[in-house]
Amino acid sequence: MTTPPSPVRGSSRPAQSWPGARLHVVTGKGGTGKTTVAAALAVALAAQGQRVLLAEVEGRQGISQTLDVAPLAPVERRVLSTARGGEVIGLAVDAKAALLEYLQIFYRLGRAGGALERVGAIDFATTIAPGVRDVLLIGKVFEANRRPLDPADKHRRGPRMYDAVVLDAPPTGRVVHFLSVNAEVAGLAKVGPIRSQADSITRLLTSSQTVVHLVTLLEEMPVQETLDAIDELAKGGFRVGAVVVNQVRDQVLPDWAVEELLDERVDTAALATPLARSGLRLDPTAVAGLLAEARGHAERVALEAEQLALVEDTGRPVLLLPYLSDGVDSTAVAELAEILTDQGMV
Repeated sequence: MTTPPSPVRGSSRPAQSWPGARLHVVTGKGGTGKTTVAAALAVALAAQGQRVLLAEVEGRQGISQTLDVAPLAPVERRVLSTARGGEVIGLAVDAKAALLEYLQIFYRLGRAGGALERVGAIDFATTIAPGVRDVLLIGKVFEANRRPLDPADKHRRGPRMYDAVVLDAPPTGRVVHFLSVNAEVAGLAKVGPIRSQADSITRLLTSSQTVVHLVTLLEEMPVQETLDAIDELAKGGFRVGAVVVNQVRDQVLPDWAVEELLDERVDTAALATPLARSGLRLDPTAVAGLLAEARGHAERVALEAEQLALVEDTGRPVLLLPYLSDGVDSTAVAELAEILTDQGMV
């Protein structure tokens, strides 16, 4: 199994799970691996015997690629089971399907909904009308989160269909608007089912049942976006969970070597002698190339340590996931799920 980062990379601040949380929203700057982390979190929850809905809303089919399963559909289907009886159910939330379902639930349109689709009204509502798409996407997740296990349980007093919902959400630059869109709708619709639905969704998203986790790399832009998103989420009344630092590489050189490289206290001649003693007789050009590589590593170590300190200064739990040189597949996701569990994410 892939080992967690070395302690010389800075200690993580372990999570302590999230009492009362049922909806886990995972966001991060594009390219940080938020879909991988969302999948790993869902697998970690399922490994404890829970039935978990893993939903995506961006239409990228990132979850299917990460878990090595067929492309997800707008209908829920099982994508994996665990030894303890847990399940991960996958869902690609589709705005058009969600709108047709909404029209049927609240207005009993039935076939009339299909007629609206044929004349282009559904496409207009989901692609042209500002904010409607996000309302529909988050609304579907809301419905799945509160759905009772027993369809006859109209008052939702019994167990739910899902023990937890993990949402692979839009990136950090858009996530606050995505989560806040129903509050904006409530300001426009003063009465009726739309206002009631918007209020209910806003209450869920700002309650202890929902927690927003952020994924970052130890690079300046992703870390800055993470810091900005934490501030914006807190101002919006959302519960911020863990910061998951992804793709952390081990420090391969001791601290003293990193310091000497950064201070440029190592030169080609000084390096050639110990290399020769080890049986490596290299010409000066090759030695200079090795030294340049080592200095590049030292500079990266220093930069990542600086970025990690900024993340830890947020006061949020900080979890570290290793860089996987062989890429990400279903086996790697299972390993990352174990690491998240070991660090207290679930």
